[in-house]
Amino acid sequence: MVINIYYGGRGSVDDPTIPVIKRMKKVLEELRVETNLYNLYEYKNTIPTLSKTVKEADGIVLASTVEWFGMGGYMLQFLDACWQFVDKAKIGEIYMMPVAMSKTYGERQVLADLSNAWETLGGRVLTGLSGYVENHLDLDLSEEYIAIIESQAENLYRGINQKQKTFPSSKNALTERIGAPDPLHLSEAEAEQLSEYVSNEEYVRKQKEDISELAGLFKNKLQSEDESSEEEYISEIKKAFKPSPDVSGTFVIKIEEKKNDLVIKISGPNITVTYEKADSGDVSMVMKRAIMEDIVAGRMTFQRAFMSGATTSMKGDFSLLGGLDKVLVFSH
Repeated sequence: MVINIYYGGRGSVDDPTIPVIKRMKKVLEELRVETNLYNLYEYKNTIPTLSKTVKEADGIVLASTVEWFGMGGYMLQFLDACWQFVDKAKIGEIYMMPVAMSKTYGERQVLADLSNAWETLGGRVLTGLSGYVENHLDLDLSEEYIAIIESQAENLYRGINQKQKTFPSSKNALTERIGAPDPLHLSEAEAEQLSEYVSNEEYVRKQKEDISELAGLFKNKLQSEDESSEEEYISEIKKAFKPSPDVSGTFVIKIEEKKNDLVIKISGPNITVTYEKADSGDVSMVMKRAIMEDIVAGRMTFQRAFMSGATTSMKGDFSLLGGLDKVLVFSH
């Protein structure tokens, strides 16, 4: 039998979790169980690789000290790595006992969080151990505390050895329904390289800079496209202009996808076409860009767009619409 203990605290001398897992390790070794203790803070640069050791065990202990806001960050990283890299089918065969000790408030919540996390991964959860201990030395001196810890270690051994049955968890069912990501099947060399990249602060910083630079490029590109869109349709409208002495007026076309309005001012033989914010004109209409595309391509007229309901709203002198179609002759 192989049992791995993963300690997610920071290794401080007064951490109450340390004497608990040391006592559990001693009891398990007396029961002739191969017991491996992994202090996650010592593996902080290779946690993605360390997660691969889970599948080598028959059972594990997830031990976390309560920090200022729940379980420690190293334990969260480790659980994230298990979600990404460990075969969920293999996890389904592994028993886990959670341990949460604290010198502050919240050990019960951390115990529940560890259990929930392992169940979500698909694993089996045994009854855990949690407690508030003001002085960590009491865990080595109190006969009552020692008896509790030793009994817990024996329960872990017994549960794994007897393949203790557990009720199905709703979290298992939920994970099966929504699907879990397929684990990344990495070779040892690839896993080590991944860990090196993840832990290399300079590499991570450079990646963030590259992402920021790319975001800036895309932003500039979008701004450039916005600026170029302010020229859209102007040349086509001027080219299609066939002046008529009886047609004059200001036509404001609000294209939904554009920030500014397309303003067409016609006075006899003269025409100006601009993009600007316009409150009103002799005729104001609102349409989608696709409708304007059809008009410029000669597949639709302004009057037909209004009559068919393709313009979402219109104000002004409707009789001028026919005149607008008269002076703007778009060819197919």
